[in-house]
Amino acid sequence: MGNIYELEHVYKTYRNDGKEFTALKDVSLSVEEGEIFGIIGMSGAGKSTLVRTLNRLEEVSDGKVLYYGKDLAELKASELRKVRHSISMIFQGFNLLLQRTVIENVEEPLRIAGVPRKKRKEKAREMLKIVGLEEKETVYPARLSGGQKQRVAIARALAADPKVLLCDEATSALDPKITGEILELLKRINEERKITIIIITHEMSVVEKICDRVAIIENGVLAEVGNVREVFSSPKSDAAKKLVFPSNPFEPTNTESRLIRIVFDGTRASEPFIANLVEKTGKKVSIISANTRSVGGIGYGQMVLELPDNEGDQESIIEFFSKSGLVVSEVTKYE
Repeated sequence: MGNIYELEHVYKTYRNDGKEFTALKDVSLSVEEGEIFGIIGMSGAGKSTLVRTLNRLEEVSDGKVLYYGKDLAELKASELRKVRHSISMIFQGFNLLLQRTVIENVEEPLRIAGVPRKKRKEKAREMLKIVGLEEKETVYPARLSGGQKQRVAIARALAADPKVLLCDEATSALDPKITGEILELLKRINEERKITIIIITHEMSVVEKICDRVAIIENGVLAEVGNVREVFSSPKSDAAKKLVFPSNPFEPTNTESRLIRIVFDGTRASEPFIANLVEKTGKKVSIISANTRSVGGIGYGQMVLELPDNEGDQESIIEFFSKSGLVVSEVTKYE
């Protein structure tokens, strides 16, 4: 499969009252057809601006956004309409029409596109079946739960047979259980309908559940991009480390000891690393903190350990863990 999107040195600068604010700075990345791609960053990082450049709701100040190899900025109005028809968006606030029934909401993009009434009704019912809401077609949005409203929004987004689904903080307003259900639904849609899904979020838990690759944005800059499992096991940028690793409030007990972090995946999660260390080297460490999480169905874990005072002992412990296939890193101030 080829790339559905290619961003080349994209900048976005806003000008207001003689002042300038650059929301995106030299962002270059690609999104492959058929993948679930996550864009994550804290509030104000530039991720929502970035997603709006993908359907030219925002004009870029410099650089190119290529969609199937075509520069969006160079498209005529009629060509841009056609492209936008192939890109659907799902928002945090659902954006449903309150005076219309569930099925009328799903029909809306088809009505605007001039699809005959009978045909759009059939299509809308098909979409409601996909999201598990066929029983609710005559209900108005006010009588739906948040999760049901988002399912209607997903059905509406699918009605136009898009090639891309842009999800801008689509689960932020939902509780964890419902979020999990919506993410499972999106994953199933991706697998069954081969739709490329781009998820904008500030929550690492969303990325780890369903994304194939992730881009990390900080202050408008692309800090890191890569396979989700690689980013989780060995984040390279400070921005990624802040998102992936829980904060460590502990200091070493004295100036000679050191704190390290060991990271392991599901293939090694059952191994008794600490017991092996003691048995094979006679060296001991203190466990400061530990946690595990599921990333793409594989368990990942990490521990913060305090090493003994002796520098030689510290190096032999680090060497032992590294040779055991663990990712070892020094814990510094940002963690």
